[in-house]
Amino acid sequence: MPELAVLAEVTAAEAQLDDKRIELDTLVGDLRRELRQAEAEVEQVRTRRERDEQRLNSGAITNPKDLTNLEHEMQALQRRIGTLEDAELEVMDQVETQQAALDAVLQELETMRAKVADVTAARDAAFAQLDGQSGELTAERARLAADLPDDLVALYEKVRAQYGSGAAALKARGCEGCRLELNGSDLRVIAAAADDEVIRCPECSRILVRTAESGL
Repeated sequence: MPELAVLAEVTAAEAQLDDKRIELDTLVGDLRRELRQAEAEVEQVRTRRERDEQRLNSGAITNPKDLTNLEHEMQALQRRIGTLEDAELEVMDQVETQQAALDAVLQELETMRAKVADVTAARDAAFAQLDGQSGELTAERARLAADLPDDLVALYEKVRAQYGSGAAALKARGCEGCRLELNGSDLRVIAAAADDEVIRCPECSRILVRTAESGL
């Protein structure tokens, strides 16, 4: 059934996209956590610098050396804020890039899932059609078997259970069941047999059906 091959193809494509979705979703989650940490660190350093600035402006510190040290600390904190903000912006860019990639994969995945659903429906419809045909053929087989001798039907079923098919055509001096050519002696015996005599392949035991193409 071509539907089965197409379904296998689109299902494999869906699985690959879902793996990519999981990978990107995990990456975006990690980057967002990293961004929150960067934001928290920037806020922490800003709070510290604001506290130092309030101390400086309050006039509570009068010792020149202490004032100098505080100013140096505020400058260092400002440089630290700049470094942290640069890192924060870099992480934000990565989040945006990977989120865009994730959104694209999600769109592809949605389209592929719709395709899988369509192909699955087509497969199910084909199965339903085959089931209907099978039912018709089963009924036709039962009608034909009813006109055959019971022992012949029993023999056919026994051979079919063993080999998958109970009968095979004798074509061009060979059995279509086992695909082996019969020897001359066996062919002469078959040629001399009555038309209604049950002939079996000497190699696979299937019932041989003689036709104008048997080569006898």
